[in-house]
Amino acid sequence: MSKKLLLKDAHIEGIRYFDVYRKQGGYDAVEKALKMTPDAITEEVKISGLRGRGGAGFPTGMKWSFLAKPEGVARYLVVNADESEPGTFKDRYLMEFLPHLLIEGMIISSFALGANTAYIYIRGEYSWIPDILEAAIEEAKKAGFLGKNILGTGYDLEIYVQLGAGAYICGEETALLESLEGKRGNPRLKPPFPAVKGLWECPTVVNNVETIAAVVPIINITGAEYAKIGVGRSTGTKLISACGNINKPGVYEIDMTISVEEFIYSDEYCGGIPNGKKLKACIPGGSSVPIVPANLLLKTINGEPRIMNYESLADGGFATGTMMGSGGFIVLDEDQSVVKHTLSLAHFYMHESCGQCTPCREGTGWMWRILTKIANGTGTMADIDLLWDVQRKIEGNTICPLGDAAAWPVAAAIRHFRDEFEWYIDNPESQTRNYGLANYADPIPVAAKAE
Repeated sequence: MSKKLLLKDAHIEGIRYFDVYRKQGGYDAVEKALKMTPDAITEEVKISGLRGRGGAGFPTGMKWSFLAKPEGVARYLVVNADESEPGTFKDRYLMEFLPHLLIEGMIISSFALGANTAYIYIRGEYSWIPDILEAAIEEAKKAGFLGKNILGTGYDLEIYVQLGAGAYICGEETALLESLEGKRGNPRLKPPFPAVKGLWECPTVVNNVETIAAVVPIINITGAEYAKIGVGRSTGTKLISACGNINKPGVYEIDMTISVEEFIYSDEYCGGIPNGKKLKACIPGGSSVPIVPANLLLKTINGEPRIMNYESLADGGFATGTMMGSGGFIVLDEDQSVVKHTLSLAHFYMHESCGQCTPCREGTGWMWRILTKIANGTGTMADIDLLWDVQRKIEGNTICPLGDAAAWPVAAAIRHFRDEFEWYIDNPESQTRNYGLANYADPIPVAAKAE
């Protein structure tokens, strides 16, 4: 059974309220941290090996150490709660059921960073959660854990909740900062990075909800003990949002040592695929990461079981691997159409492009139109090559990663499922039929055809 650090108390009735959370050891980490130096806290986070849980997987302690500390200039912590990646909903779970865990992590992190003001930027669709967060903030303030002179230490901190307006682009940290400042949520050119010039041109750290929540167990058990959980550079536990064709969709906490096969089929986690259907493919890290066919999802290119961690999922690069990403685990059974699934994602990224960069603004529209042709049975073989060419010209040519996020699903779909695209073109009269699994038993993907 996986060790739980973040969700260990999630089953306790009333855990969202301060008194219940406090009885379970809540805010003990704050009391411990405020007796440490800010540098010592940052060092514990470095030792823990904690990587950003929002998608990029960048070492958190290292990110904190980049924060500029000019004399007399305010610093800020901004929590990225704009969880807009299709297939991802684990941050929502934390905020809805364990709001004090996030607030406790924010207090510790803000103290370590020397920030006296912190913000939670939350996606507008989570309209009921700000009330939960505001109530928890007020409870923490009444108990002396927020506001002026926290626990008599002389440290001051205020936390504010800010709703977004439903723009996926505001999940990118600089677009988020622009929106927080009251401007249009367009990504900024970097450098300067937020650690130097972020919110209101002041040094700012932007971290995801799960990342900040993970600081609490790190302080409680020490960074060294946290690093013993997991394997290699994939330390600690990770929340996974599991959905799609599985018997038990939900949020699961794993220690990143279990295999993908165990995660999908064990009763502790997803509980297998309904109606005895076979696994066709999976997107293991949210809609922006490459889709992987079943044979490559369950084993690496060396034939070893693929493990639910950063390194194993990326084994072999994007030709045969994928990414942990935001942990949005989307399972597709044998009846699902990769072409139509990719079309749905392409429409999403076209709609959510801010339009600032030409390759993304124009290219996402072209990908959607070409995929629509193919899915409707009016495409040609040349359209597949054109689609490949368009995604290639988007990737790496935009200010922010949204262009990459739009291109990678298309590239992976063609790389691994090109023959399904060809089937749609060869069988225009049969678009209501499902394509099935026939051509995905070979351990060598169809990648070479698309290169």
